[in-house]
Amino acid sequence: MAHFDDDYLDSFFNETSDTGYTGQVITGEVSLCKKGDVIQFGAAFLPAFYYTNFLLSLVGNGLVLCIIYKYEKLSTVTNIFLLNLVISDLIFASSLPFWAVYHKSEWIFGRGLCKLVGSCYSIGFNSSILFLTLMTFDRYLAVVHAISAAQSRRTTYAVASSATVWVLSILASIKDIVFHDVRQGGDGLLCEMTGYHQSFLTKWELIGYYQQFFLFFLVPLGIVLYCYIRITIRIMSTRMTEKCRAVKLIFVIVFTFFICWTPYNMVILLKAIKTSLGEQNDCSNALDYALYITRNFAYLYCCICPVFYTFLGKKFQNHFLKLLSKRVPFLKINAAMLSTTSKTTSIRSPNTDY
Repeated sequence: MAHFDDDYLDSFFNETSDTGYTGQVITGEVSLCKKGDVIQFGAAFLPAFYYTNFLLSLVGNGLVLCIIYKYEKLSTVTNIFLLNLVISDLIFASSLPFWAVYHKSEWIFGRGLCKLVGSCYSIGFNSSILFLTLMTFDRYLAVVHAISAAQSRRTTYAVASSATVWVLSILASIKDIVFHDVRQGGDGLLCEMTGYHQSFLTKWELIGYYQQFFLFFLVPLGIVLYCYIRITIRIMSTRMTEKCRAVKLIFVIVFTFFICWTPYNMVILLKAIKTSLGEQNDCSNALDYALYITRNFAYLYCCICPVFYTFLGKKFQNHFLKLLSKRVPFLKINAAMLSTTSKTTSIRSPNTDY
């Protein structure tokens, strides 16, 4: 599996894969890296993280879908983007139980599911960050360029933008779709990038590292920072009664994005540099442990970001209280009060989601 084990399993098991390779065979003694401690760490801790992220995503995104279905319309740009974000996160989360079982033992689901699950993982992970960036840019248009963007922010724009994100995500995931397969490893069946000579797979692995760092981190981070700085300036220049709350929410969004994504992507960059310098056989375990830990923060953010973004807005908080009030009677009063407050605030506030 390219994202979990191929960084160390090839050197650990040191199997030869000469499919499609007709070059000279080099014989000699090869130094093996003992990665048993890393593998045991993954088997002990990763399944619990994956199951937890899967359940959080299922419950949280299911709640967002329920609120959209009951109280919202899919004719708005924001809700179209939010629905696509929920779908991308559910696609990503659907792969986590399979990886949990895989880390605990071996790949037991067959070749077809290896390719399918690898594809769902990659497409969901890539599209999630792109949809978050798209939603941030749309929020920037709605607040900073409210008048000029009013005509362009239509359903067609939302559908076309969402389709573009899906196409980019699928194109970026082609290597995982094509190269994922099952092979026999030292401790059982492995689901990873295989079927070609190792030097060829290493080049694609390197492309994946830089693609992740630049396309799915550096560019989105730059867009998010620019958009929210402009939004903050716009809010502070208005007479919005709750401008302090809005700025605090912006800070929380940017800080959470940065703290969850930066460590993982810095590790990815370090692994890319290490691979570029030809140090794949370096037996240090530090980056392997760091990748395990930081990747789970990125996974958690992907799984809960629709809930996080949804319930920052008072409108969705109100919808949630309405939903709960059907089960808990005393919340009906609070829901009614929040509804009144939201209507009053929306009259005096600029066009924001806060």
